[in-house]
Amino acid sequence: MAKQAQDMTALMKDMMGAFPIDTKAFEDAYASTTNLNEKLTAVALNAAEKSAEVSSKWTKDTLTKLAEMSKAKAEPADYAKAVTDFASAQAEVTAENLSVFAEIVKKAQMDTVELMMSAGKSMTEEASAAVKKATTDMTAAAKKAATAK
Repeated sequence: MAKQAQDMTALMKDMMGAFPIDTKAFEDAYASTTNLNEKLTAVALNAAEKSAEVSSKWTKDTLTKLAEMSKAKAEPADYAKAVTDFASAQAEVTAENLSVFAEIVKKAQMDTVELMMSAGKSMTEEASAAVKKATTDMTAAAKKAATAK
């Protein structure tokens, strides 16, 4: 007489039922990750917006100075003076704007580091709580399985 095949689906279902999985931990991790991504995106967009404002102002100022420099002059020496004045002004403005860009980058970097440190602390606390809960659940499931024999 042939033995009846064991139902593997029922066996897997029973085994998985004995070790419950807390989906709340996954949901919390997803929420934390999306929250962190939202904050990091805000930092990046803020830095990009400020950089665009600085670039736009710098371009407008340069074009205004170029228009002034390109006006007809009475004496040939006036052209040399206009070019020298333009170059001198551009060197000064370039230094100022690079300093502003450096401050924008510095702020974005500091905000990012702050967010990452905060997220790391939160994730460590959440992971610790999840491991503690999983340990408790697994211990209870193992005891239940041991007493069921």
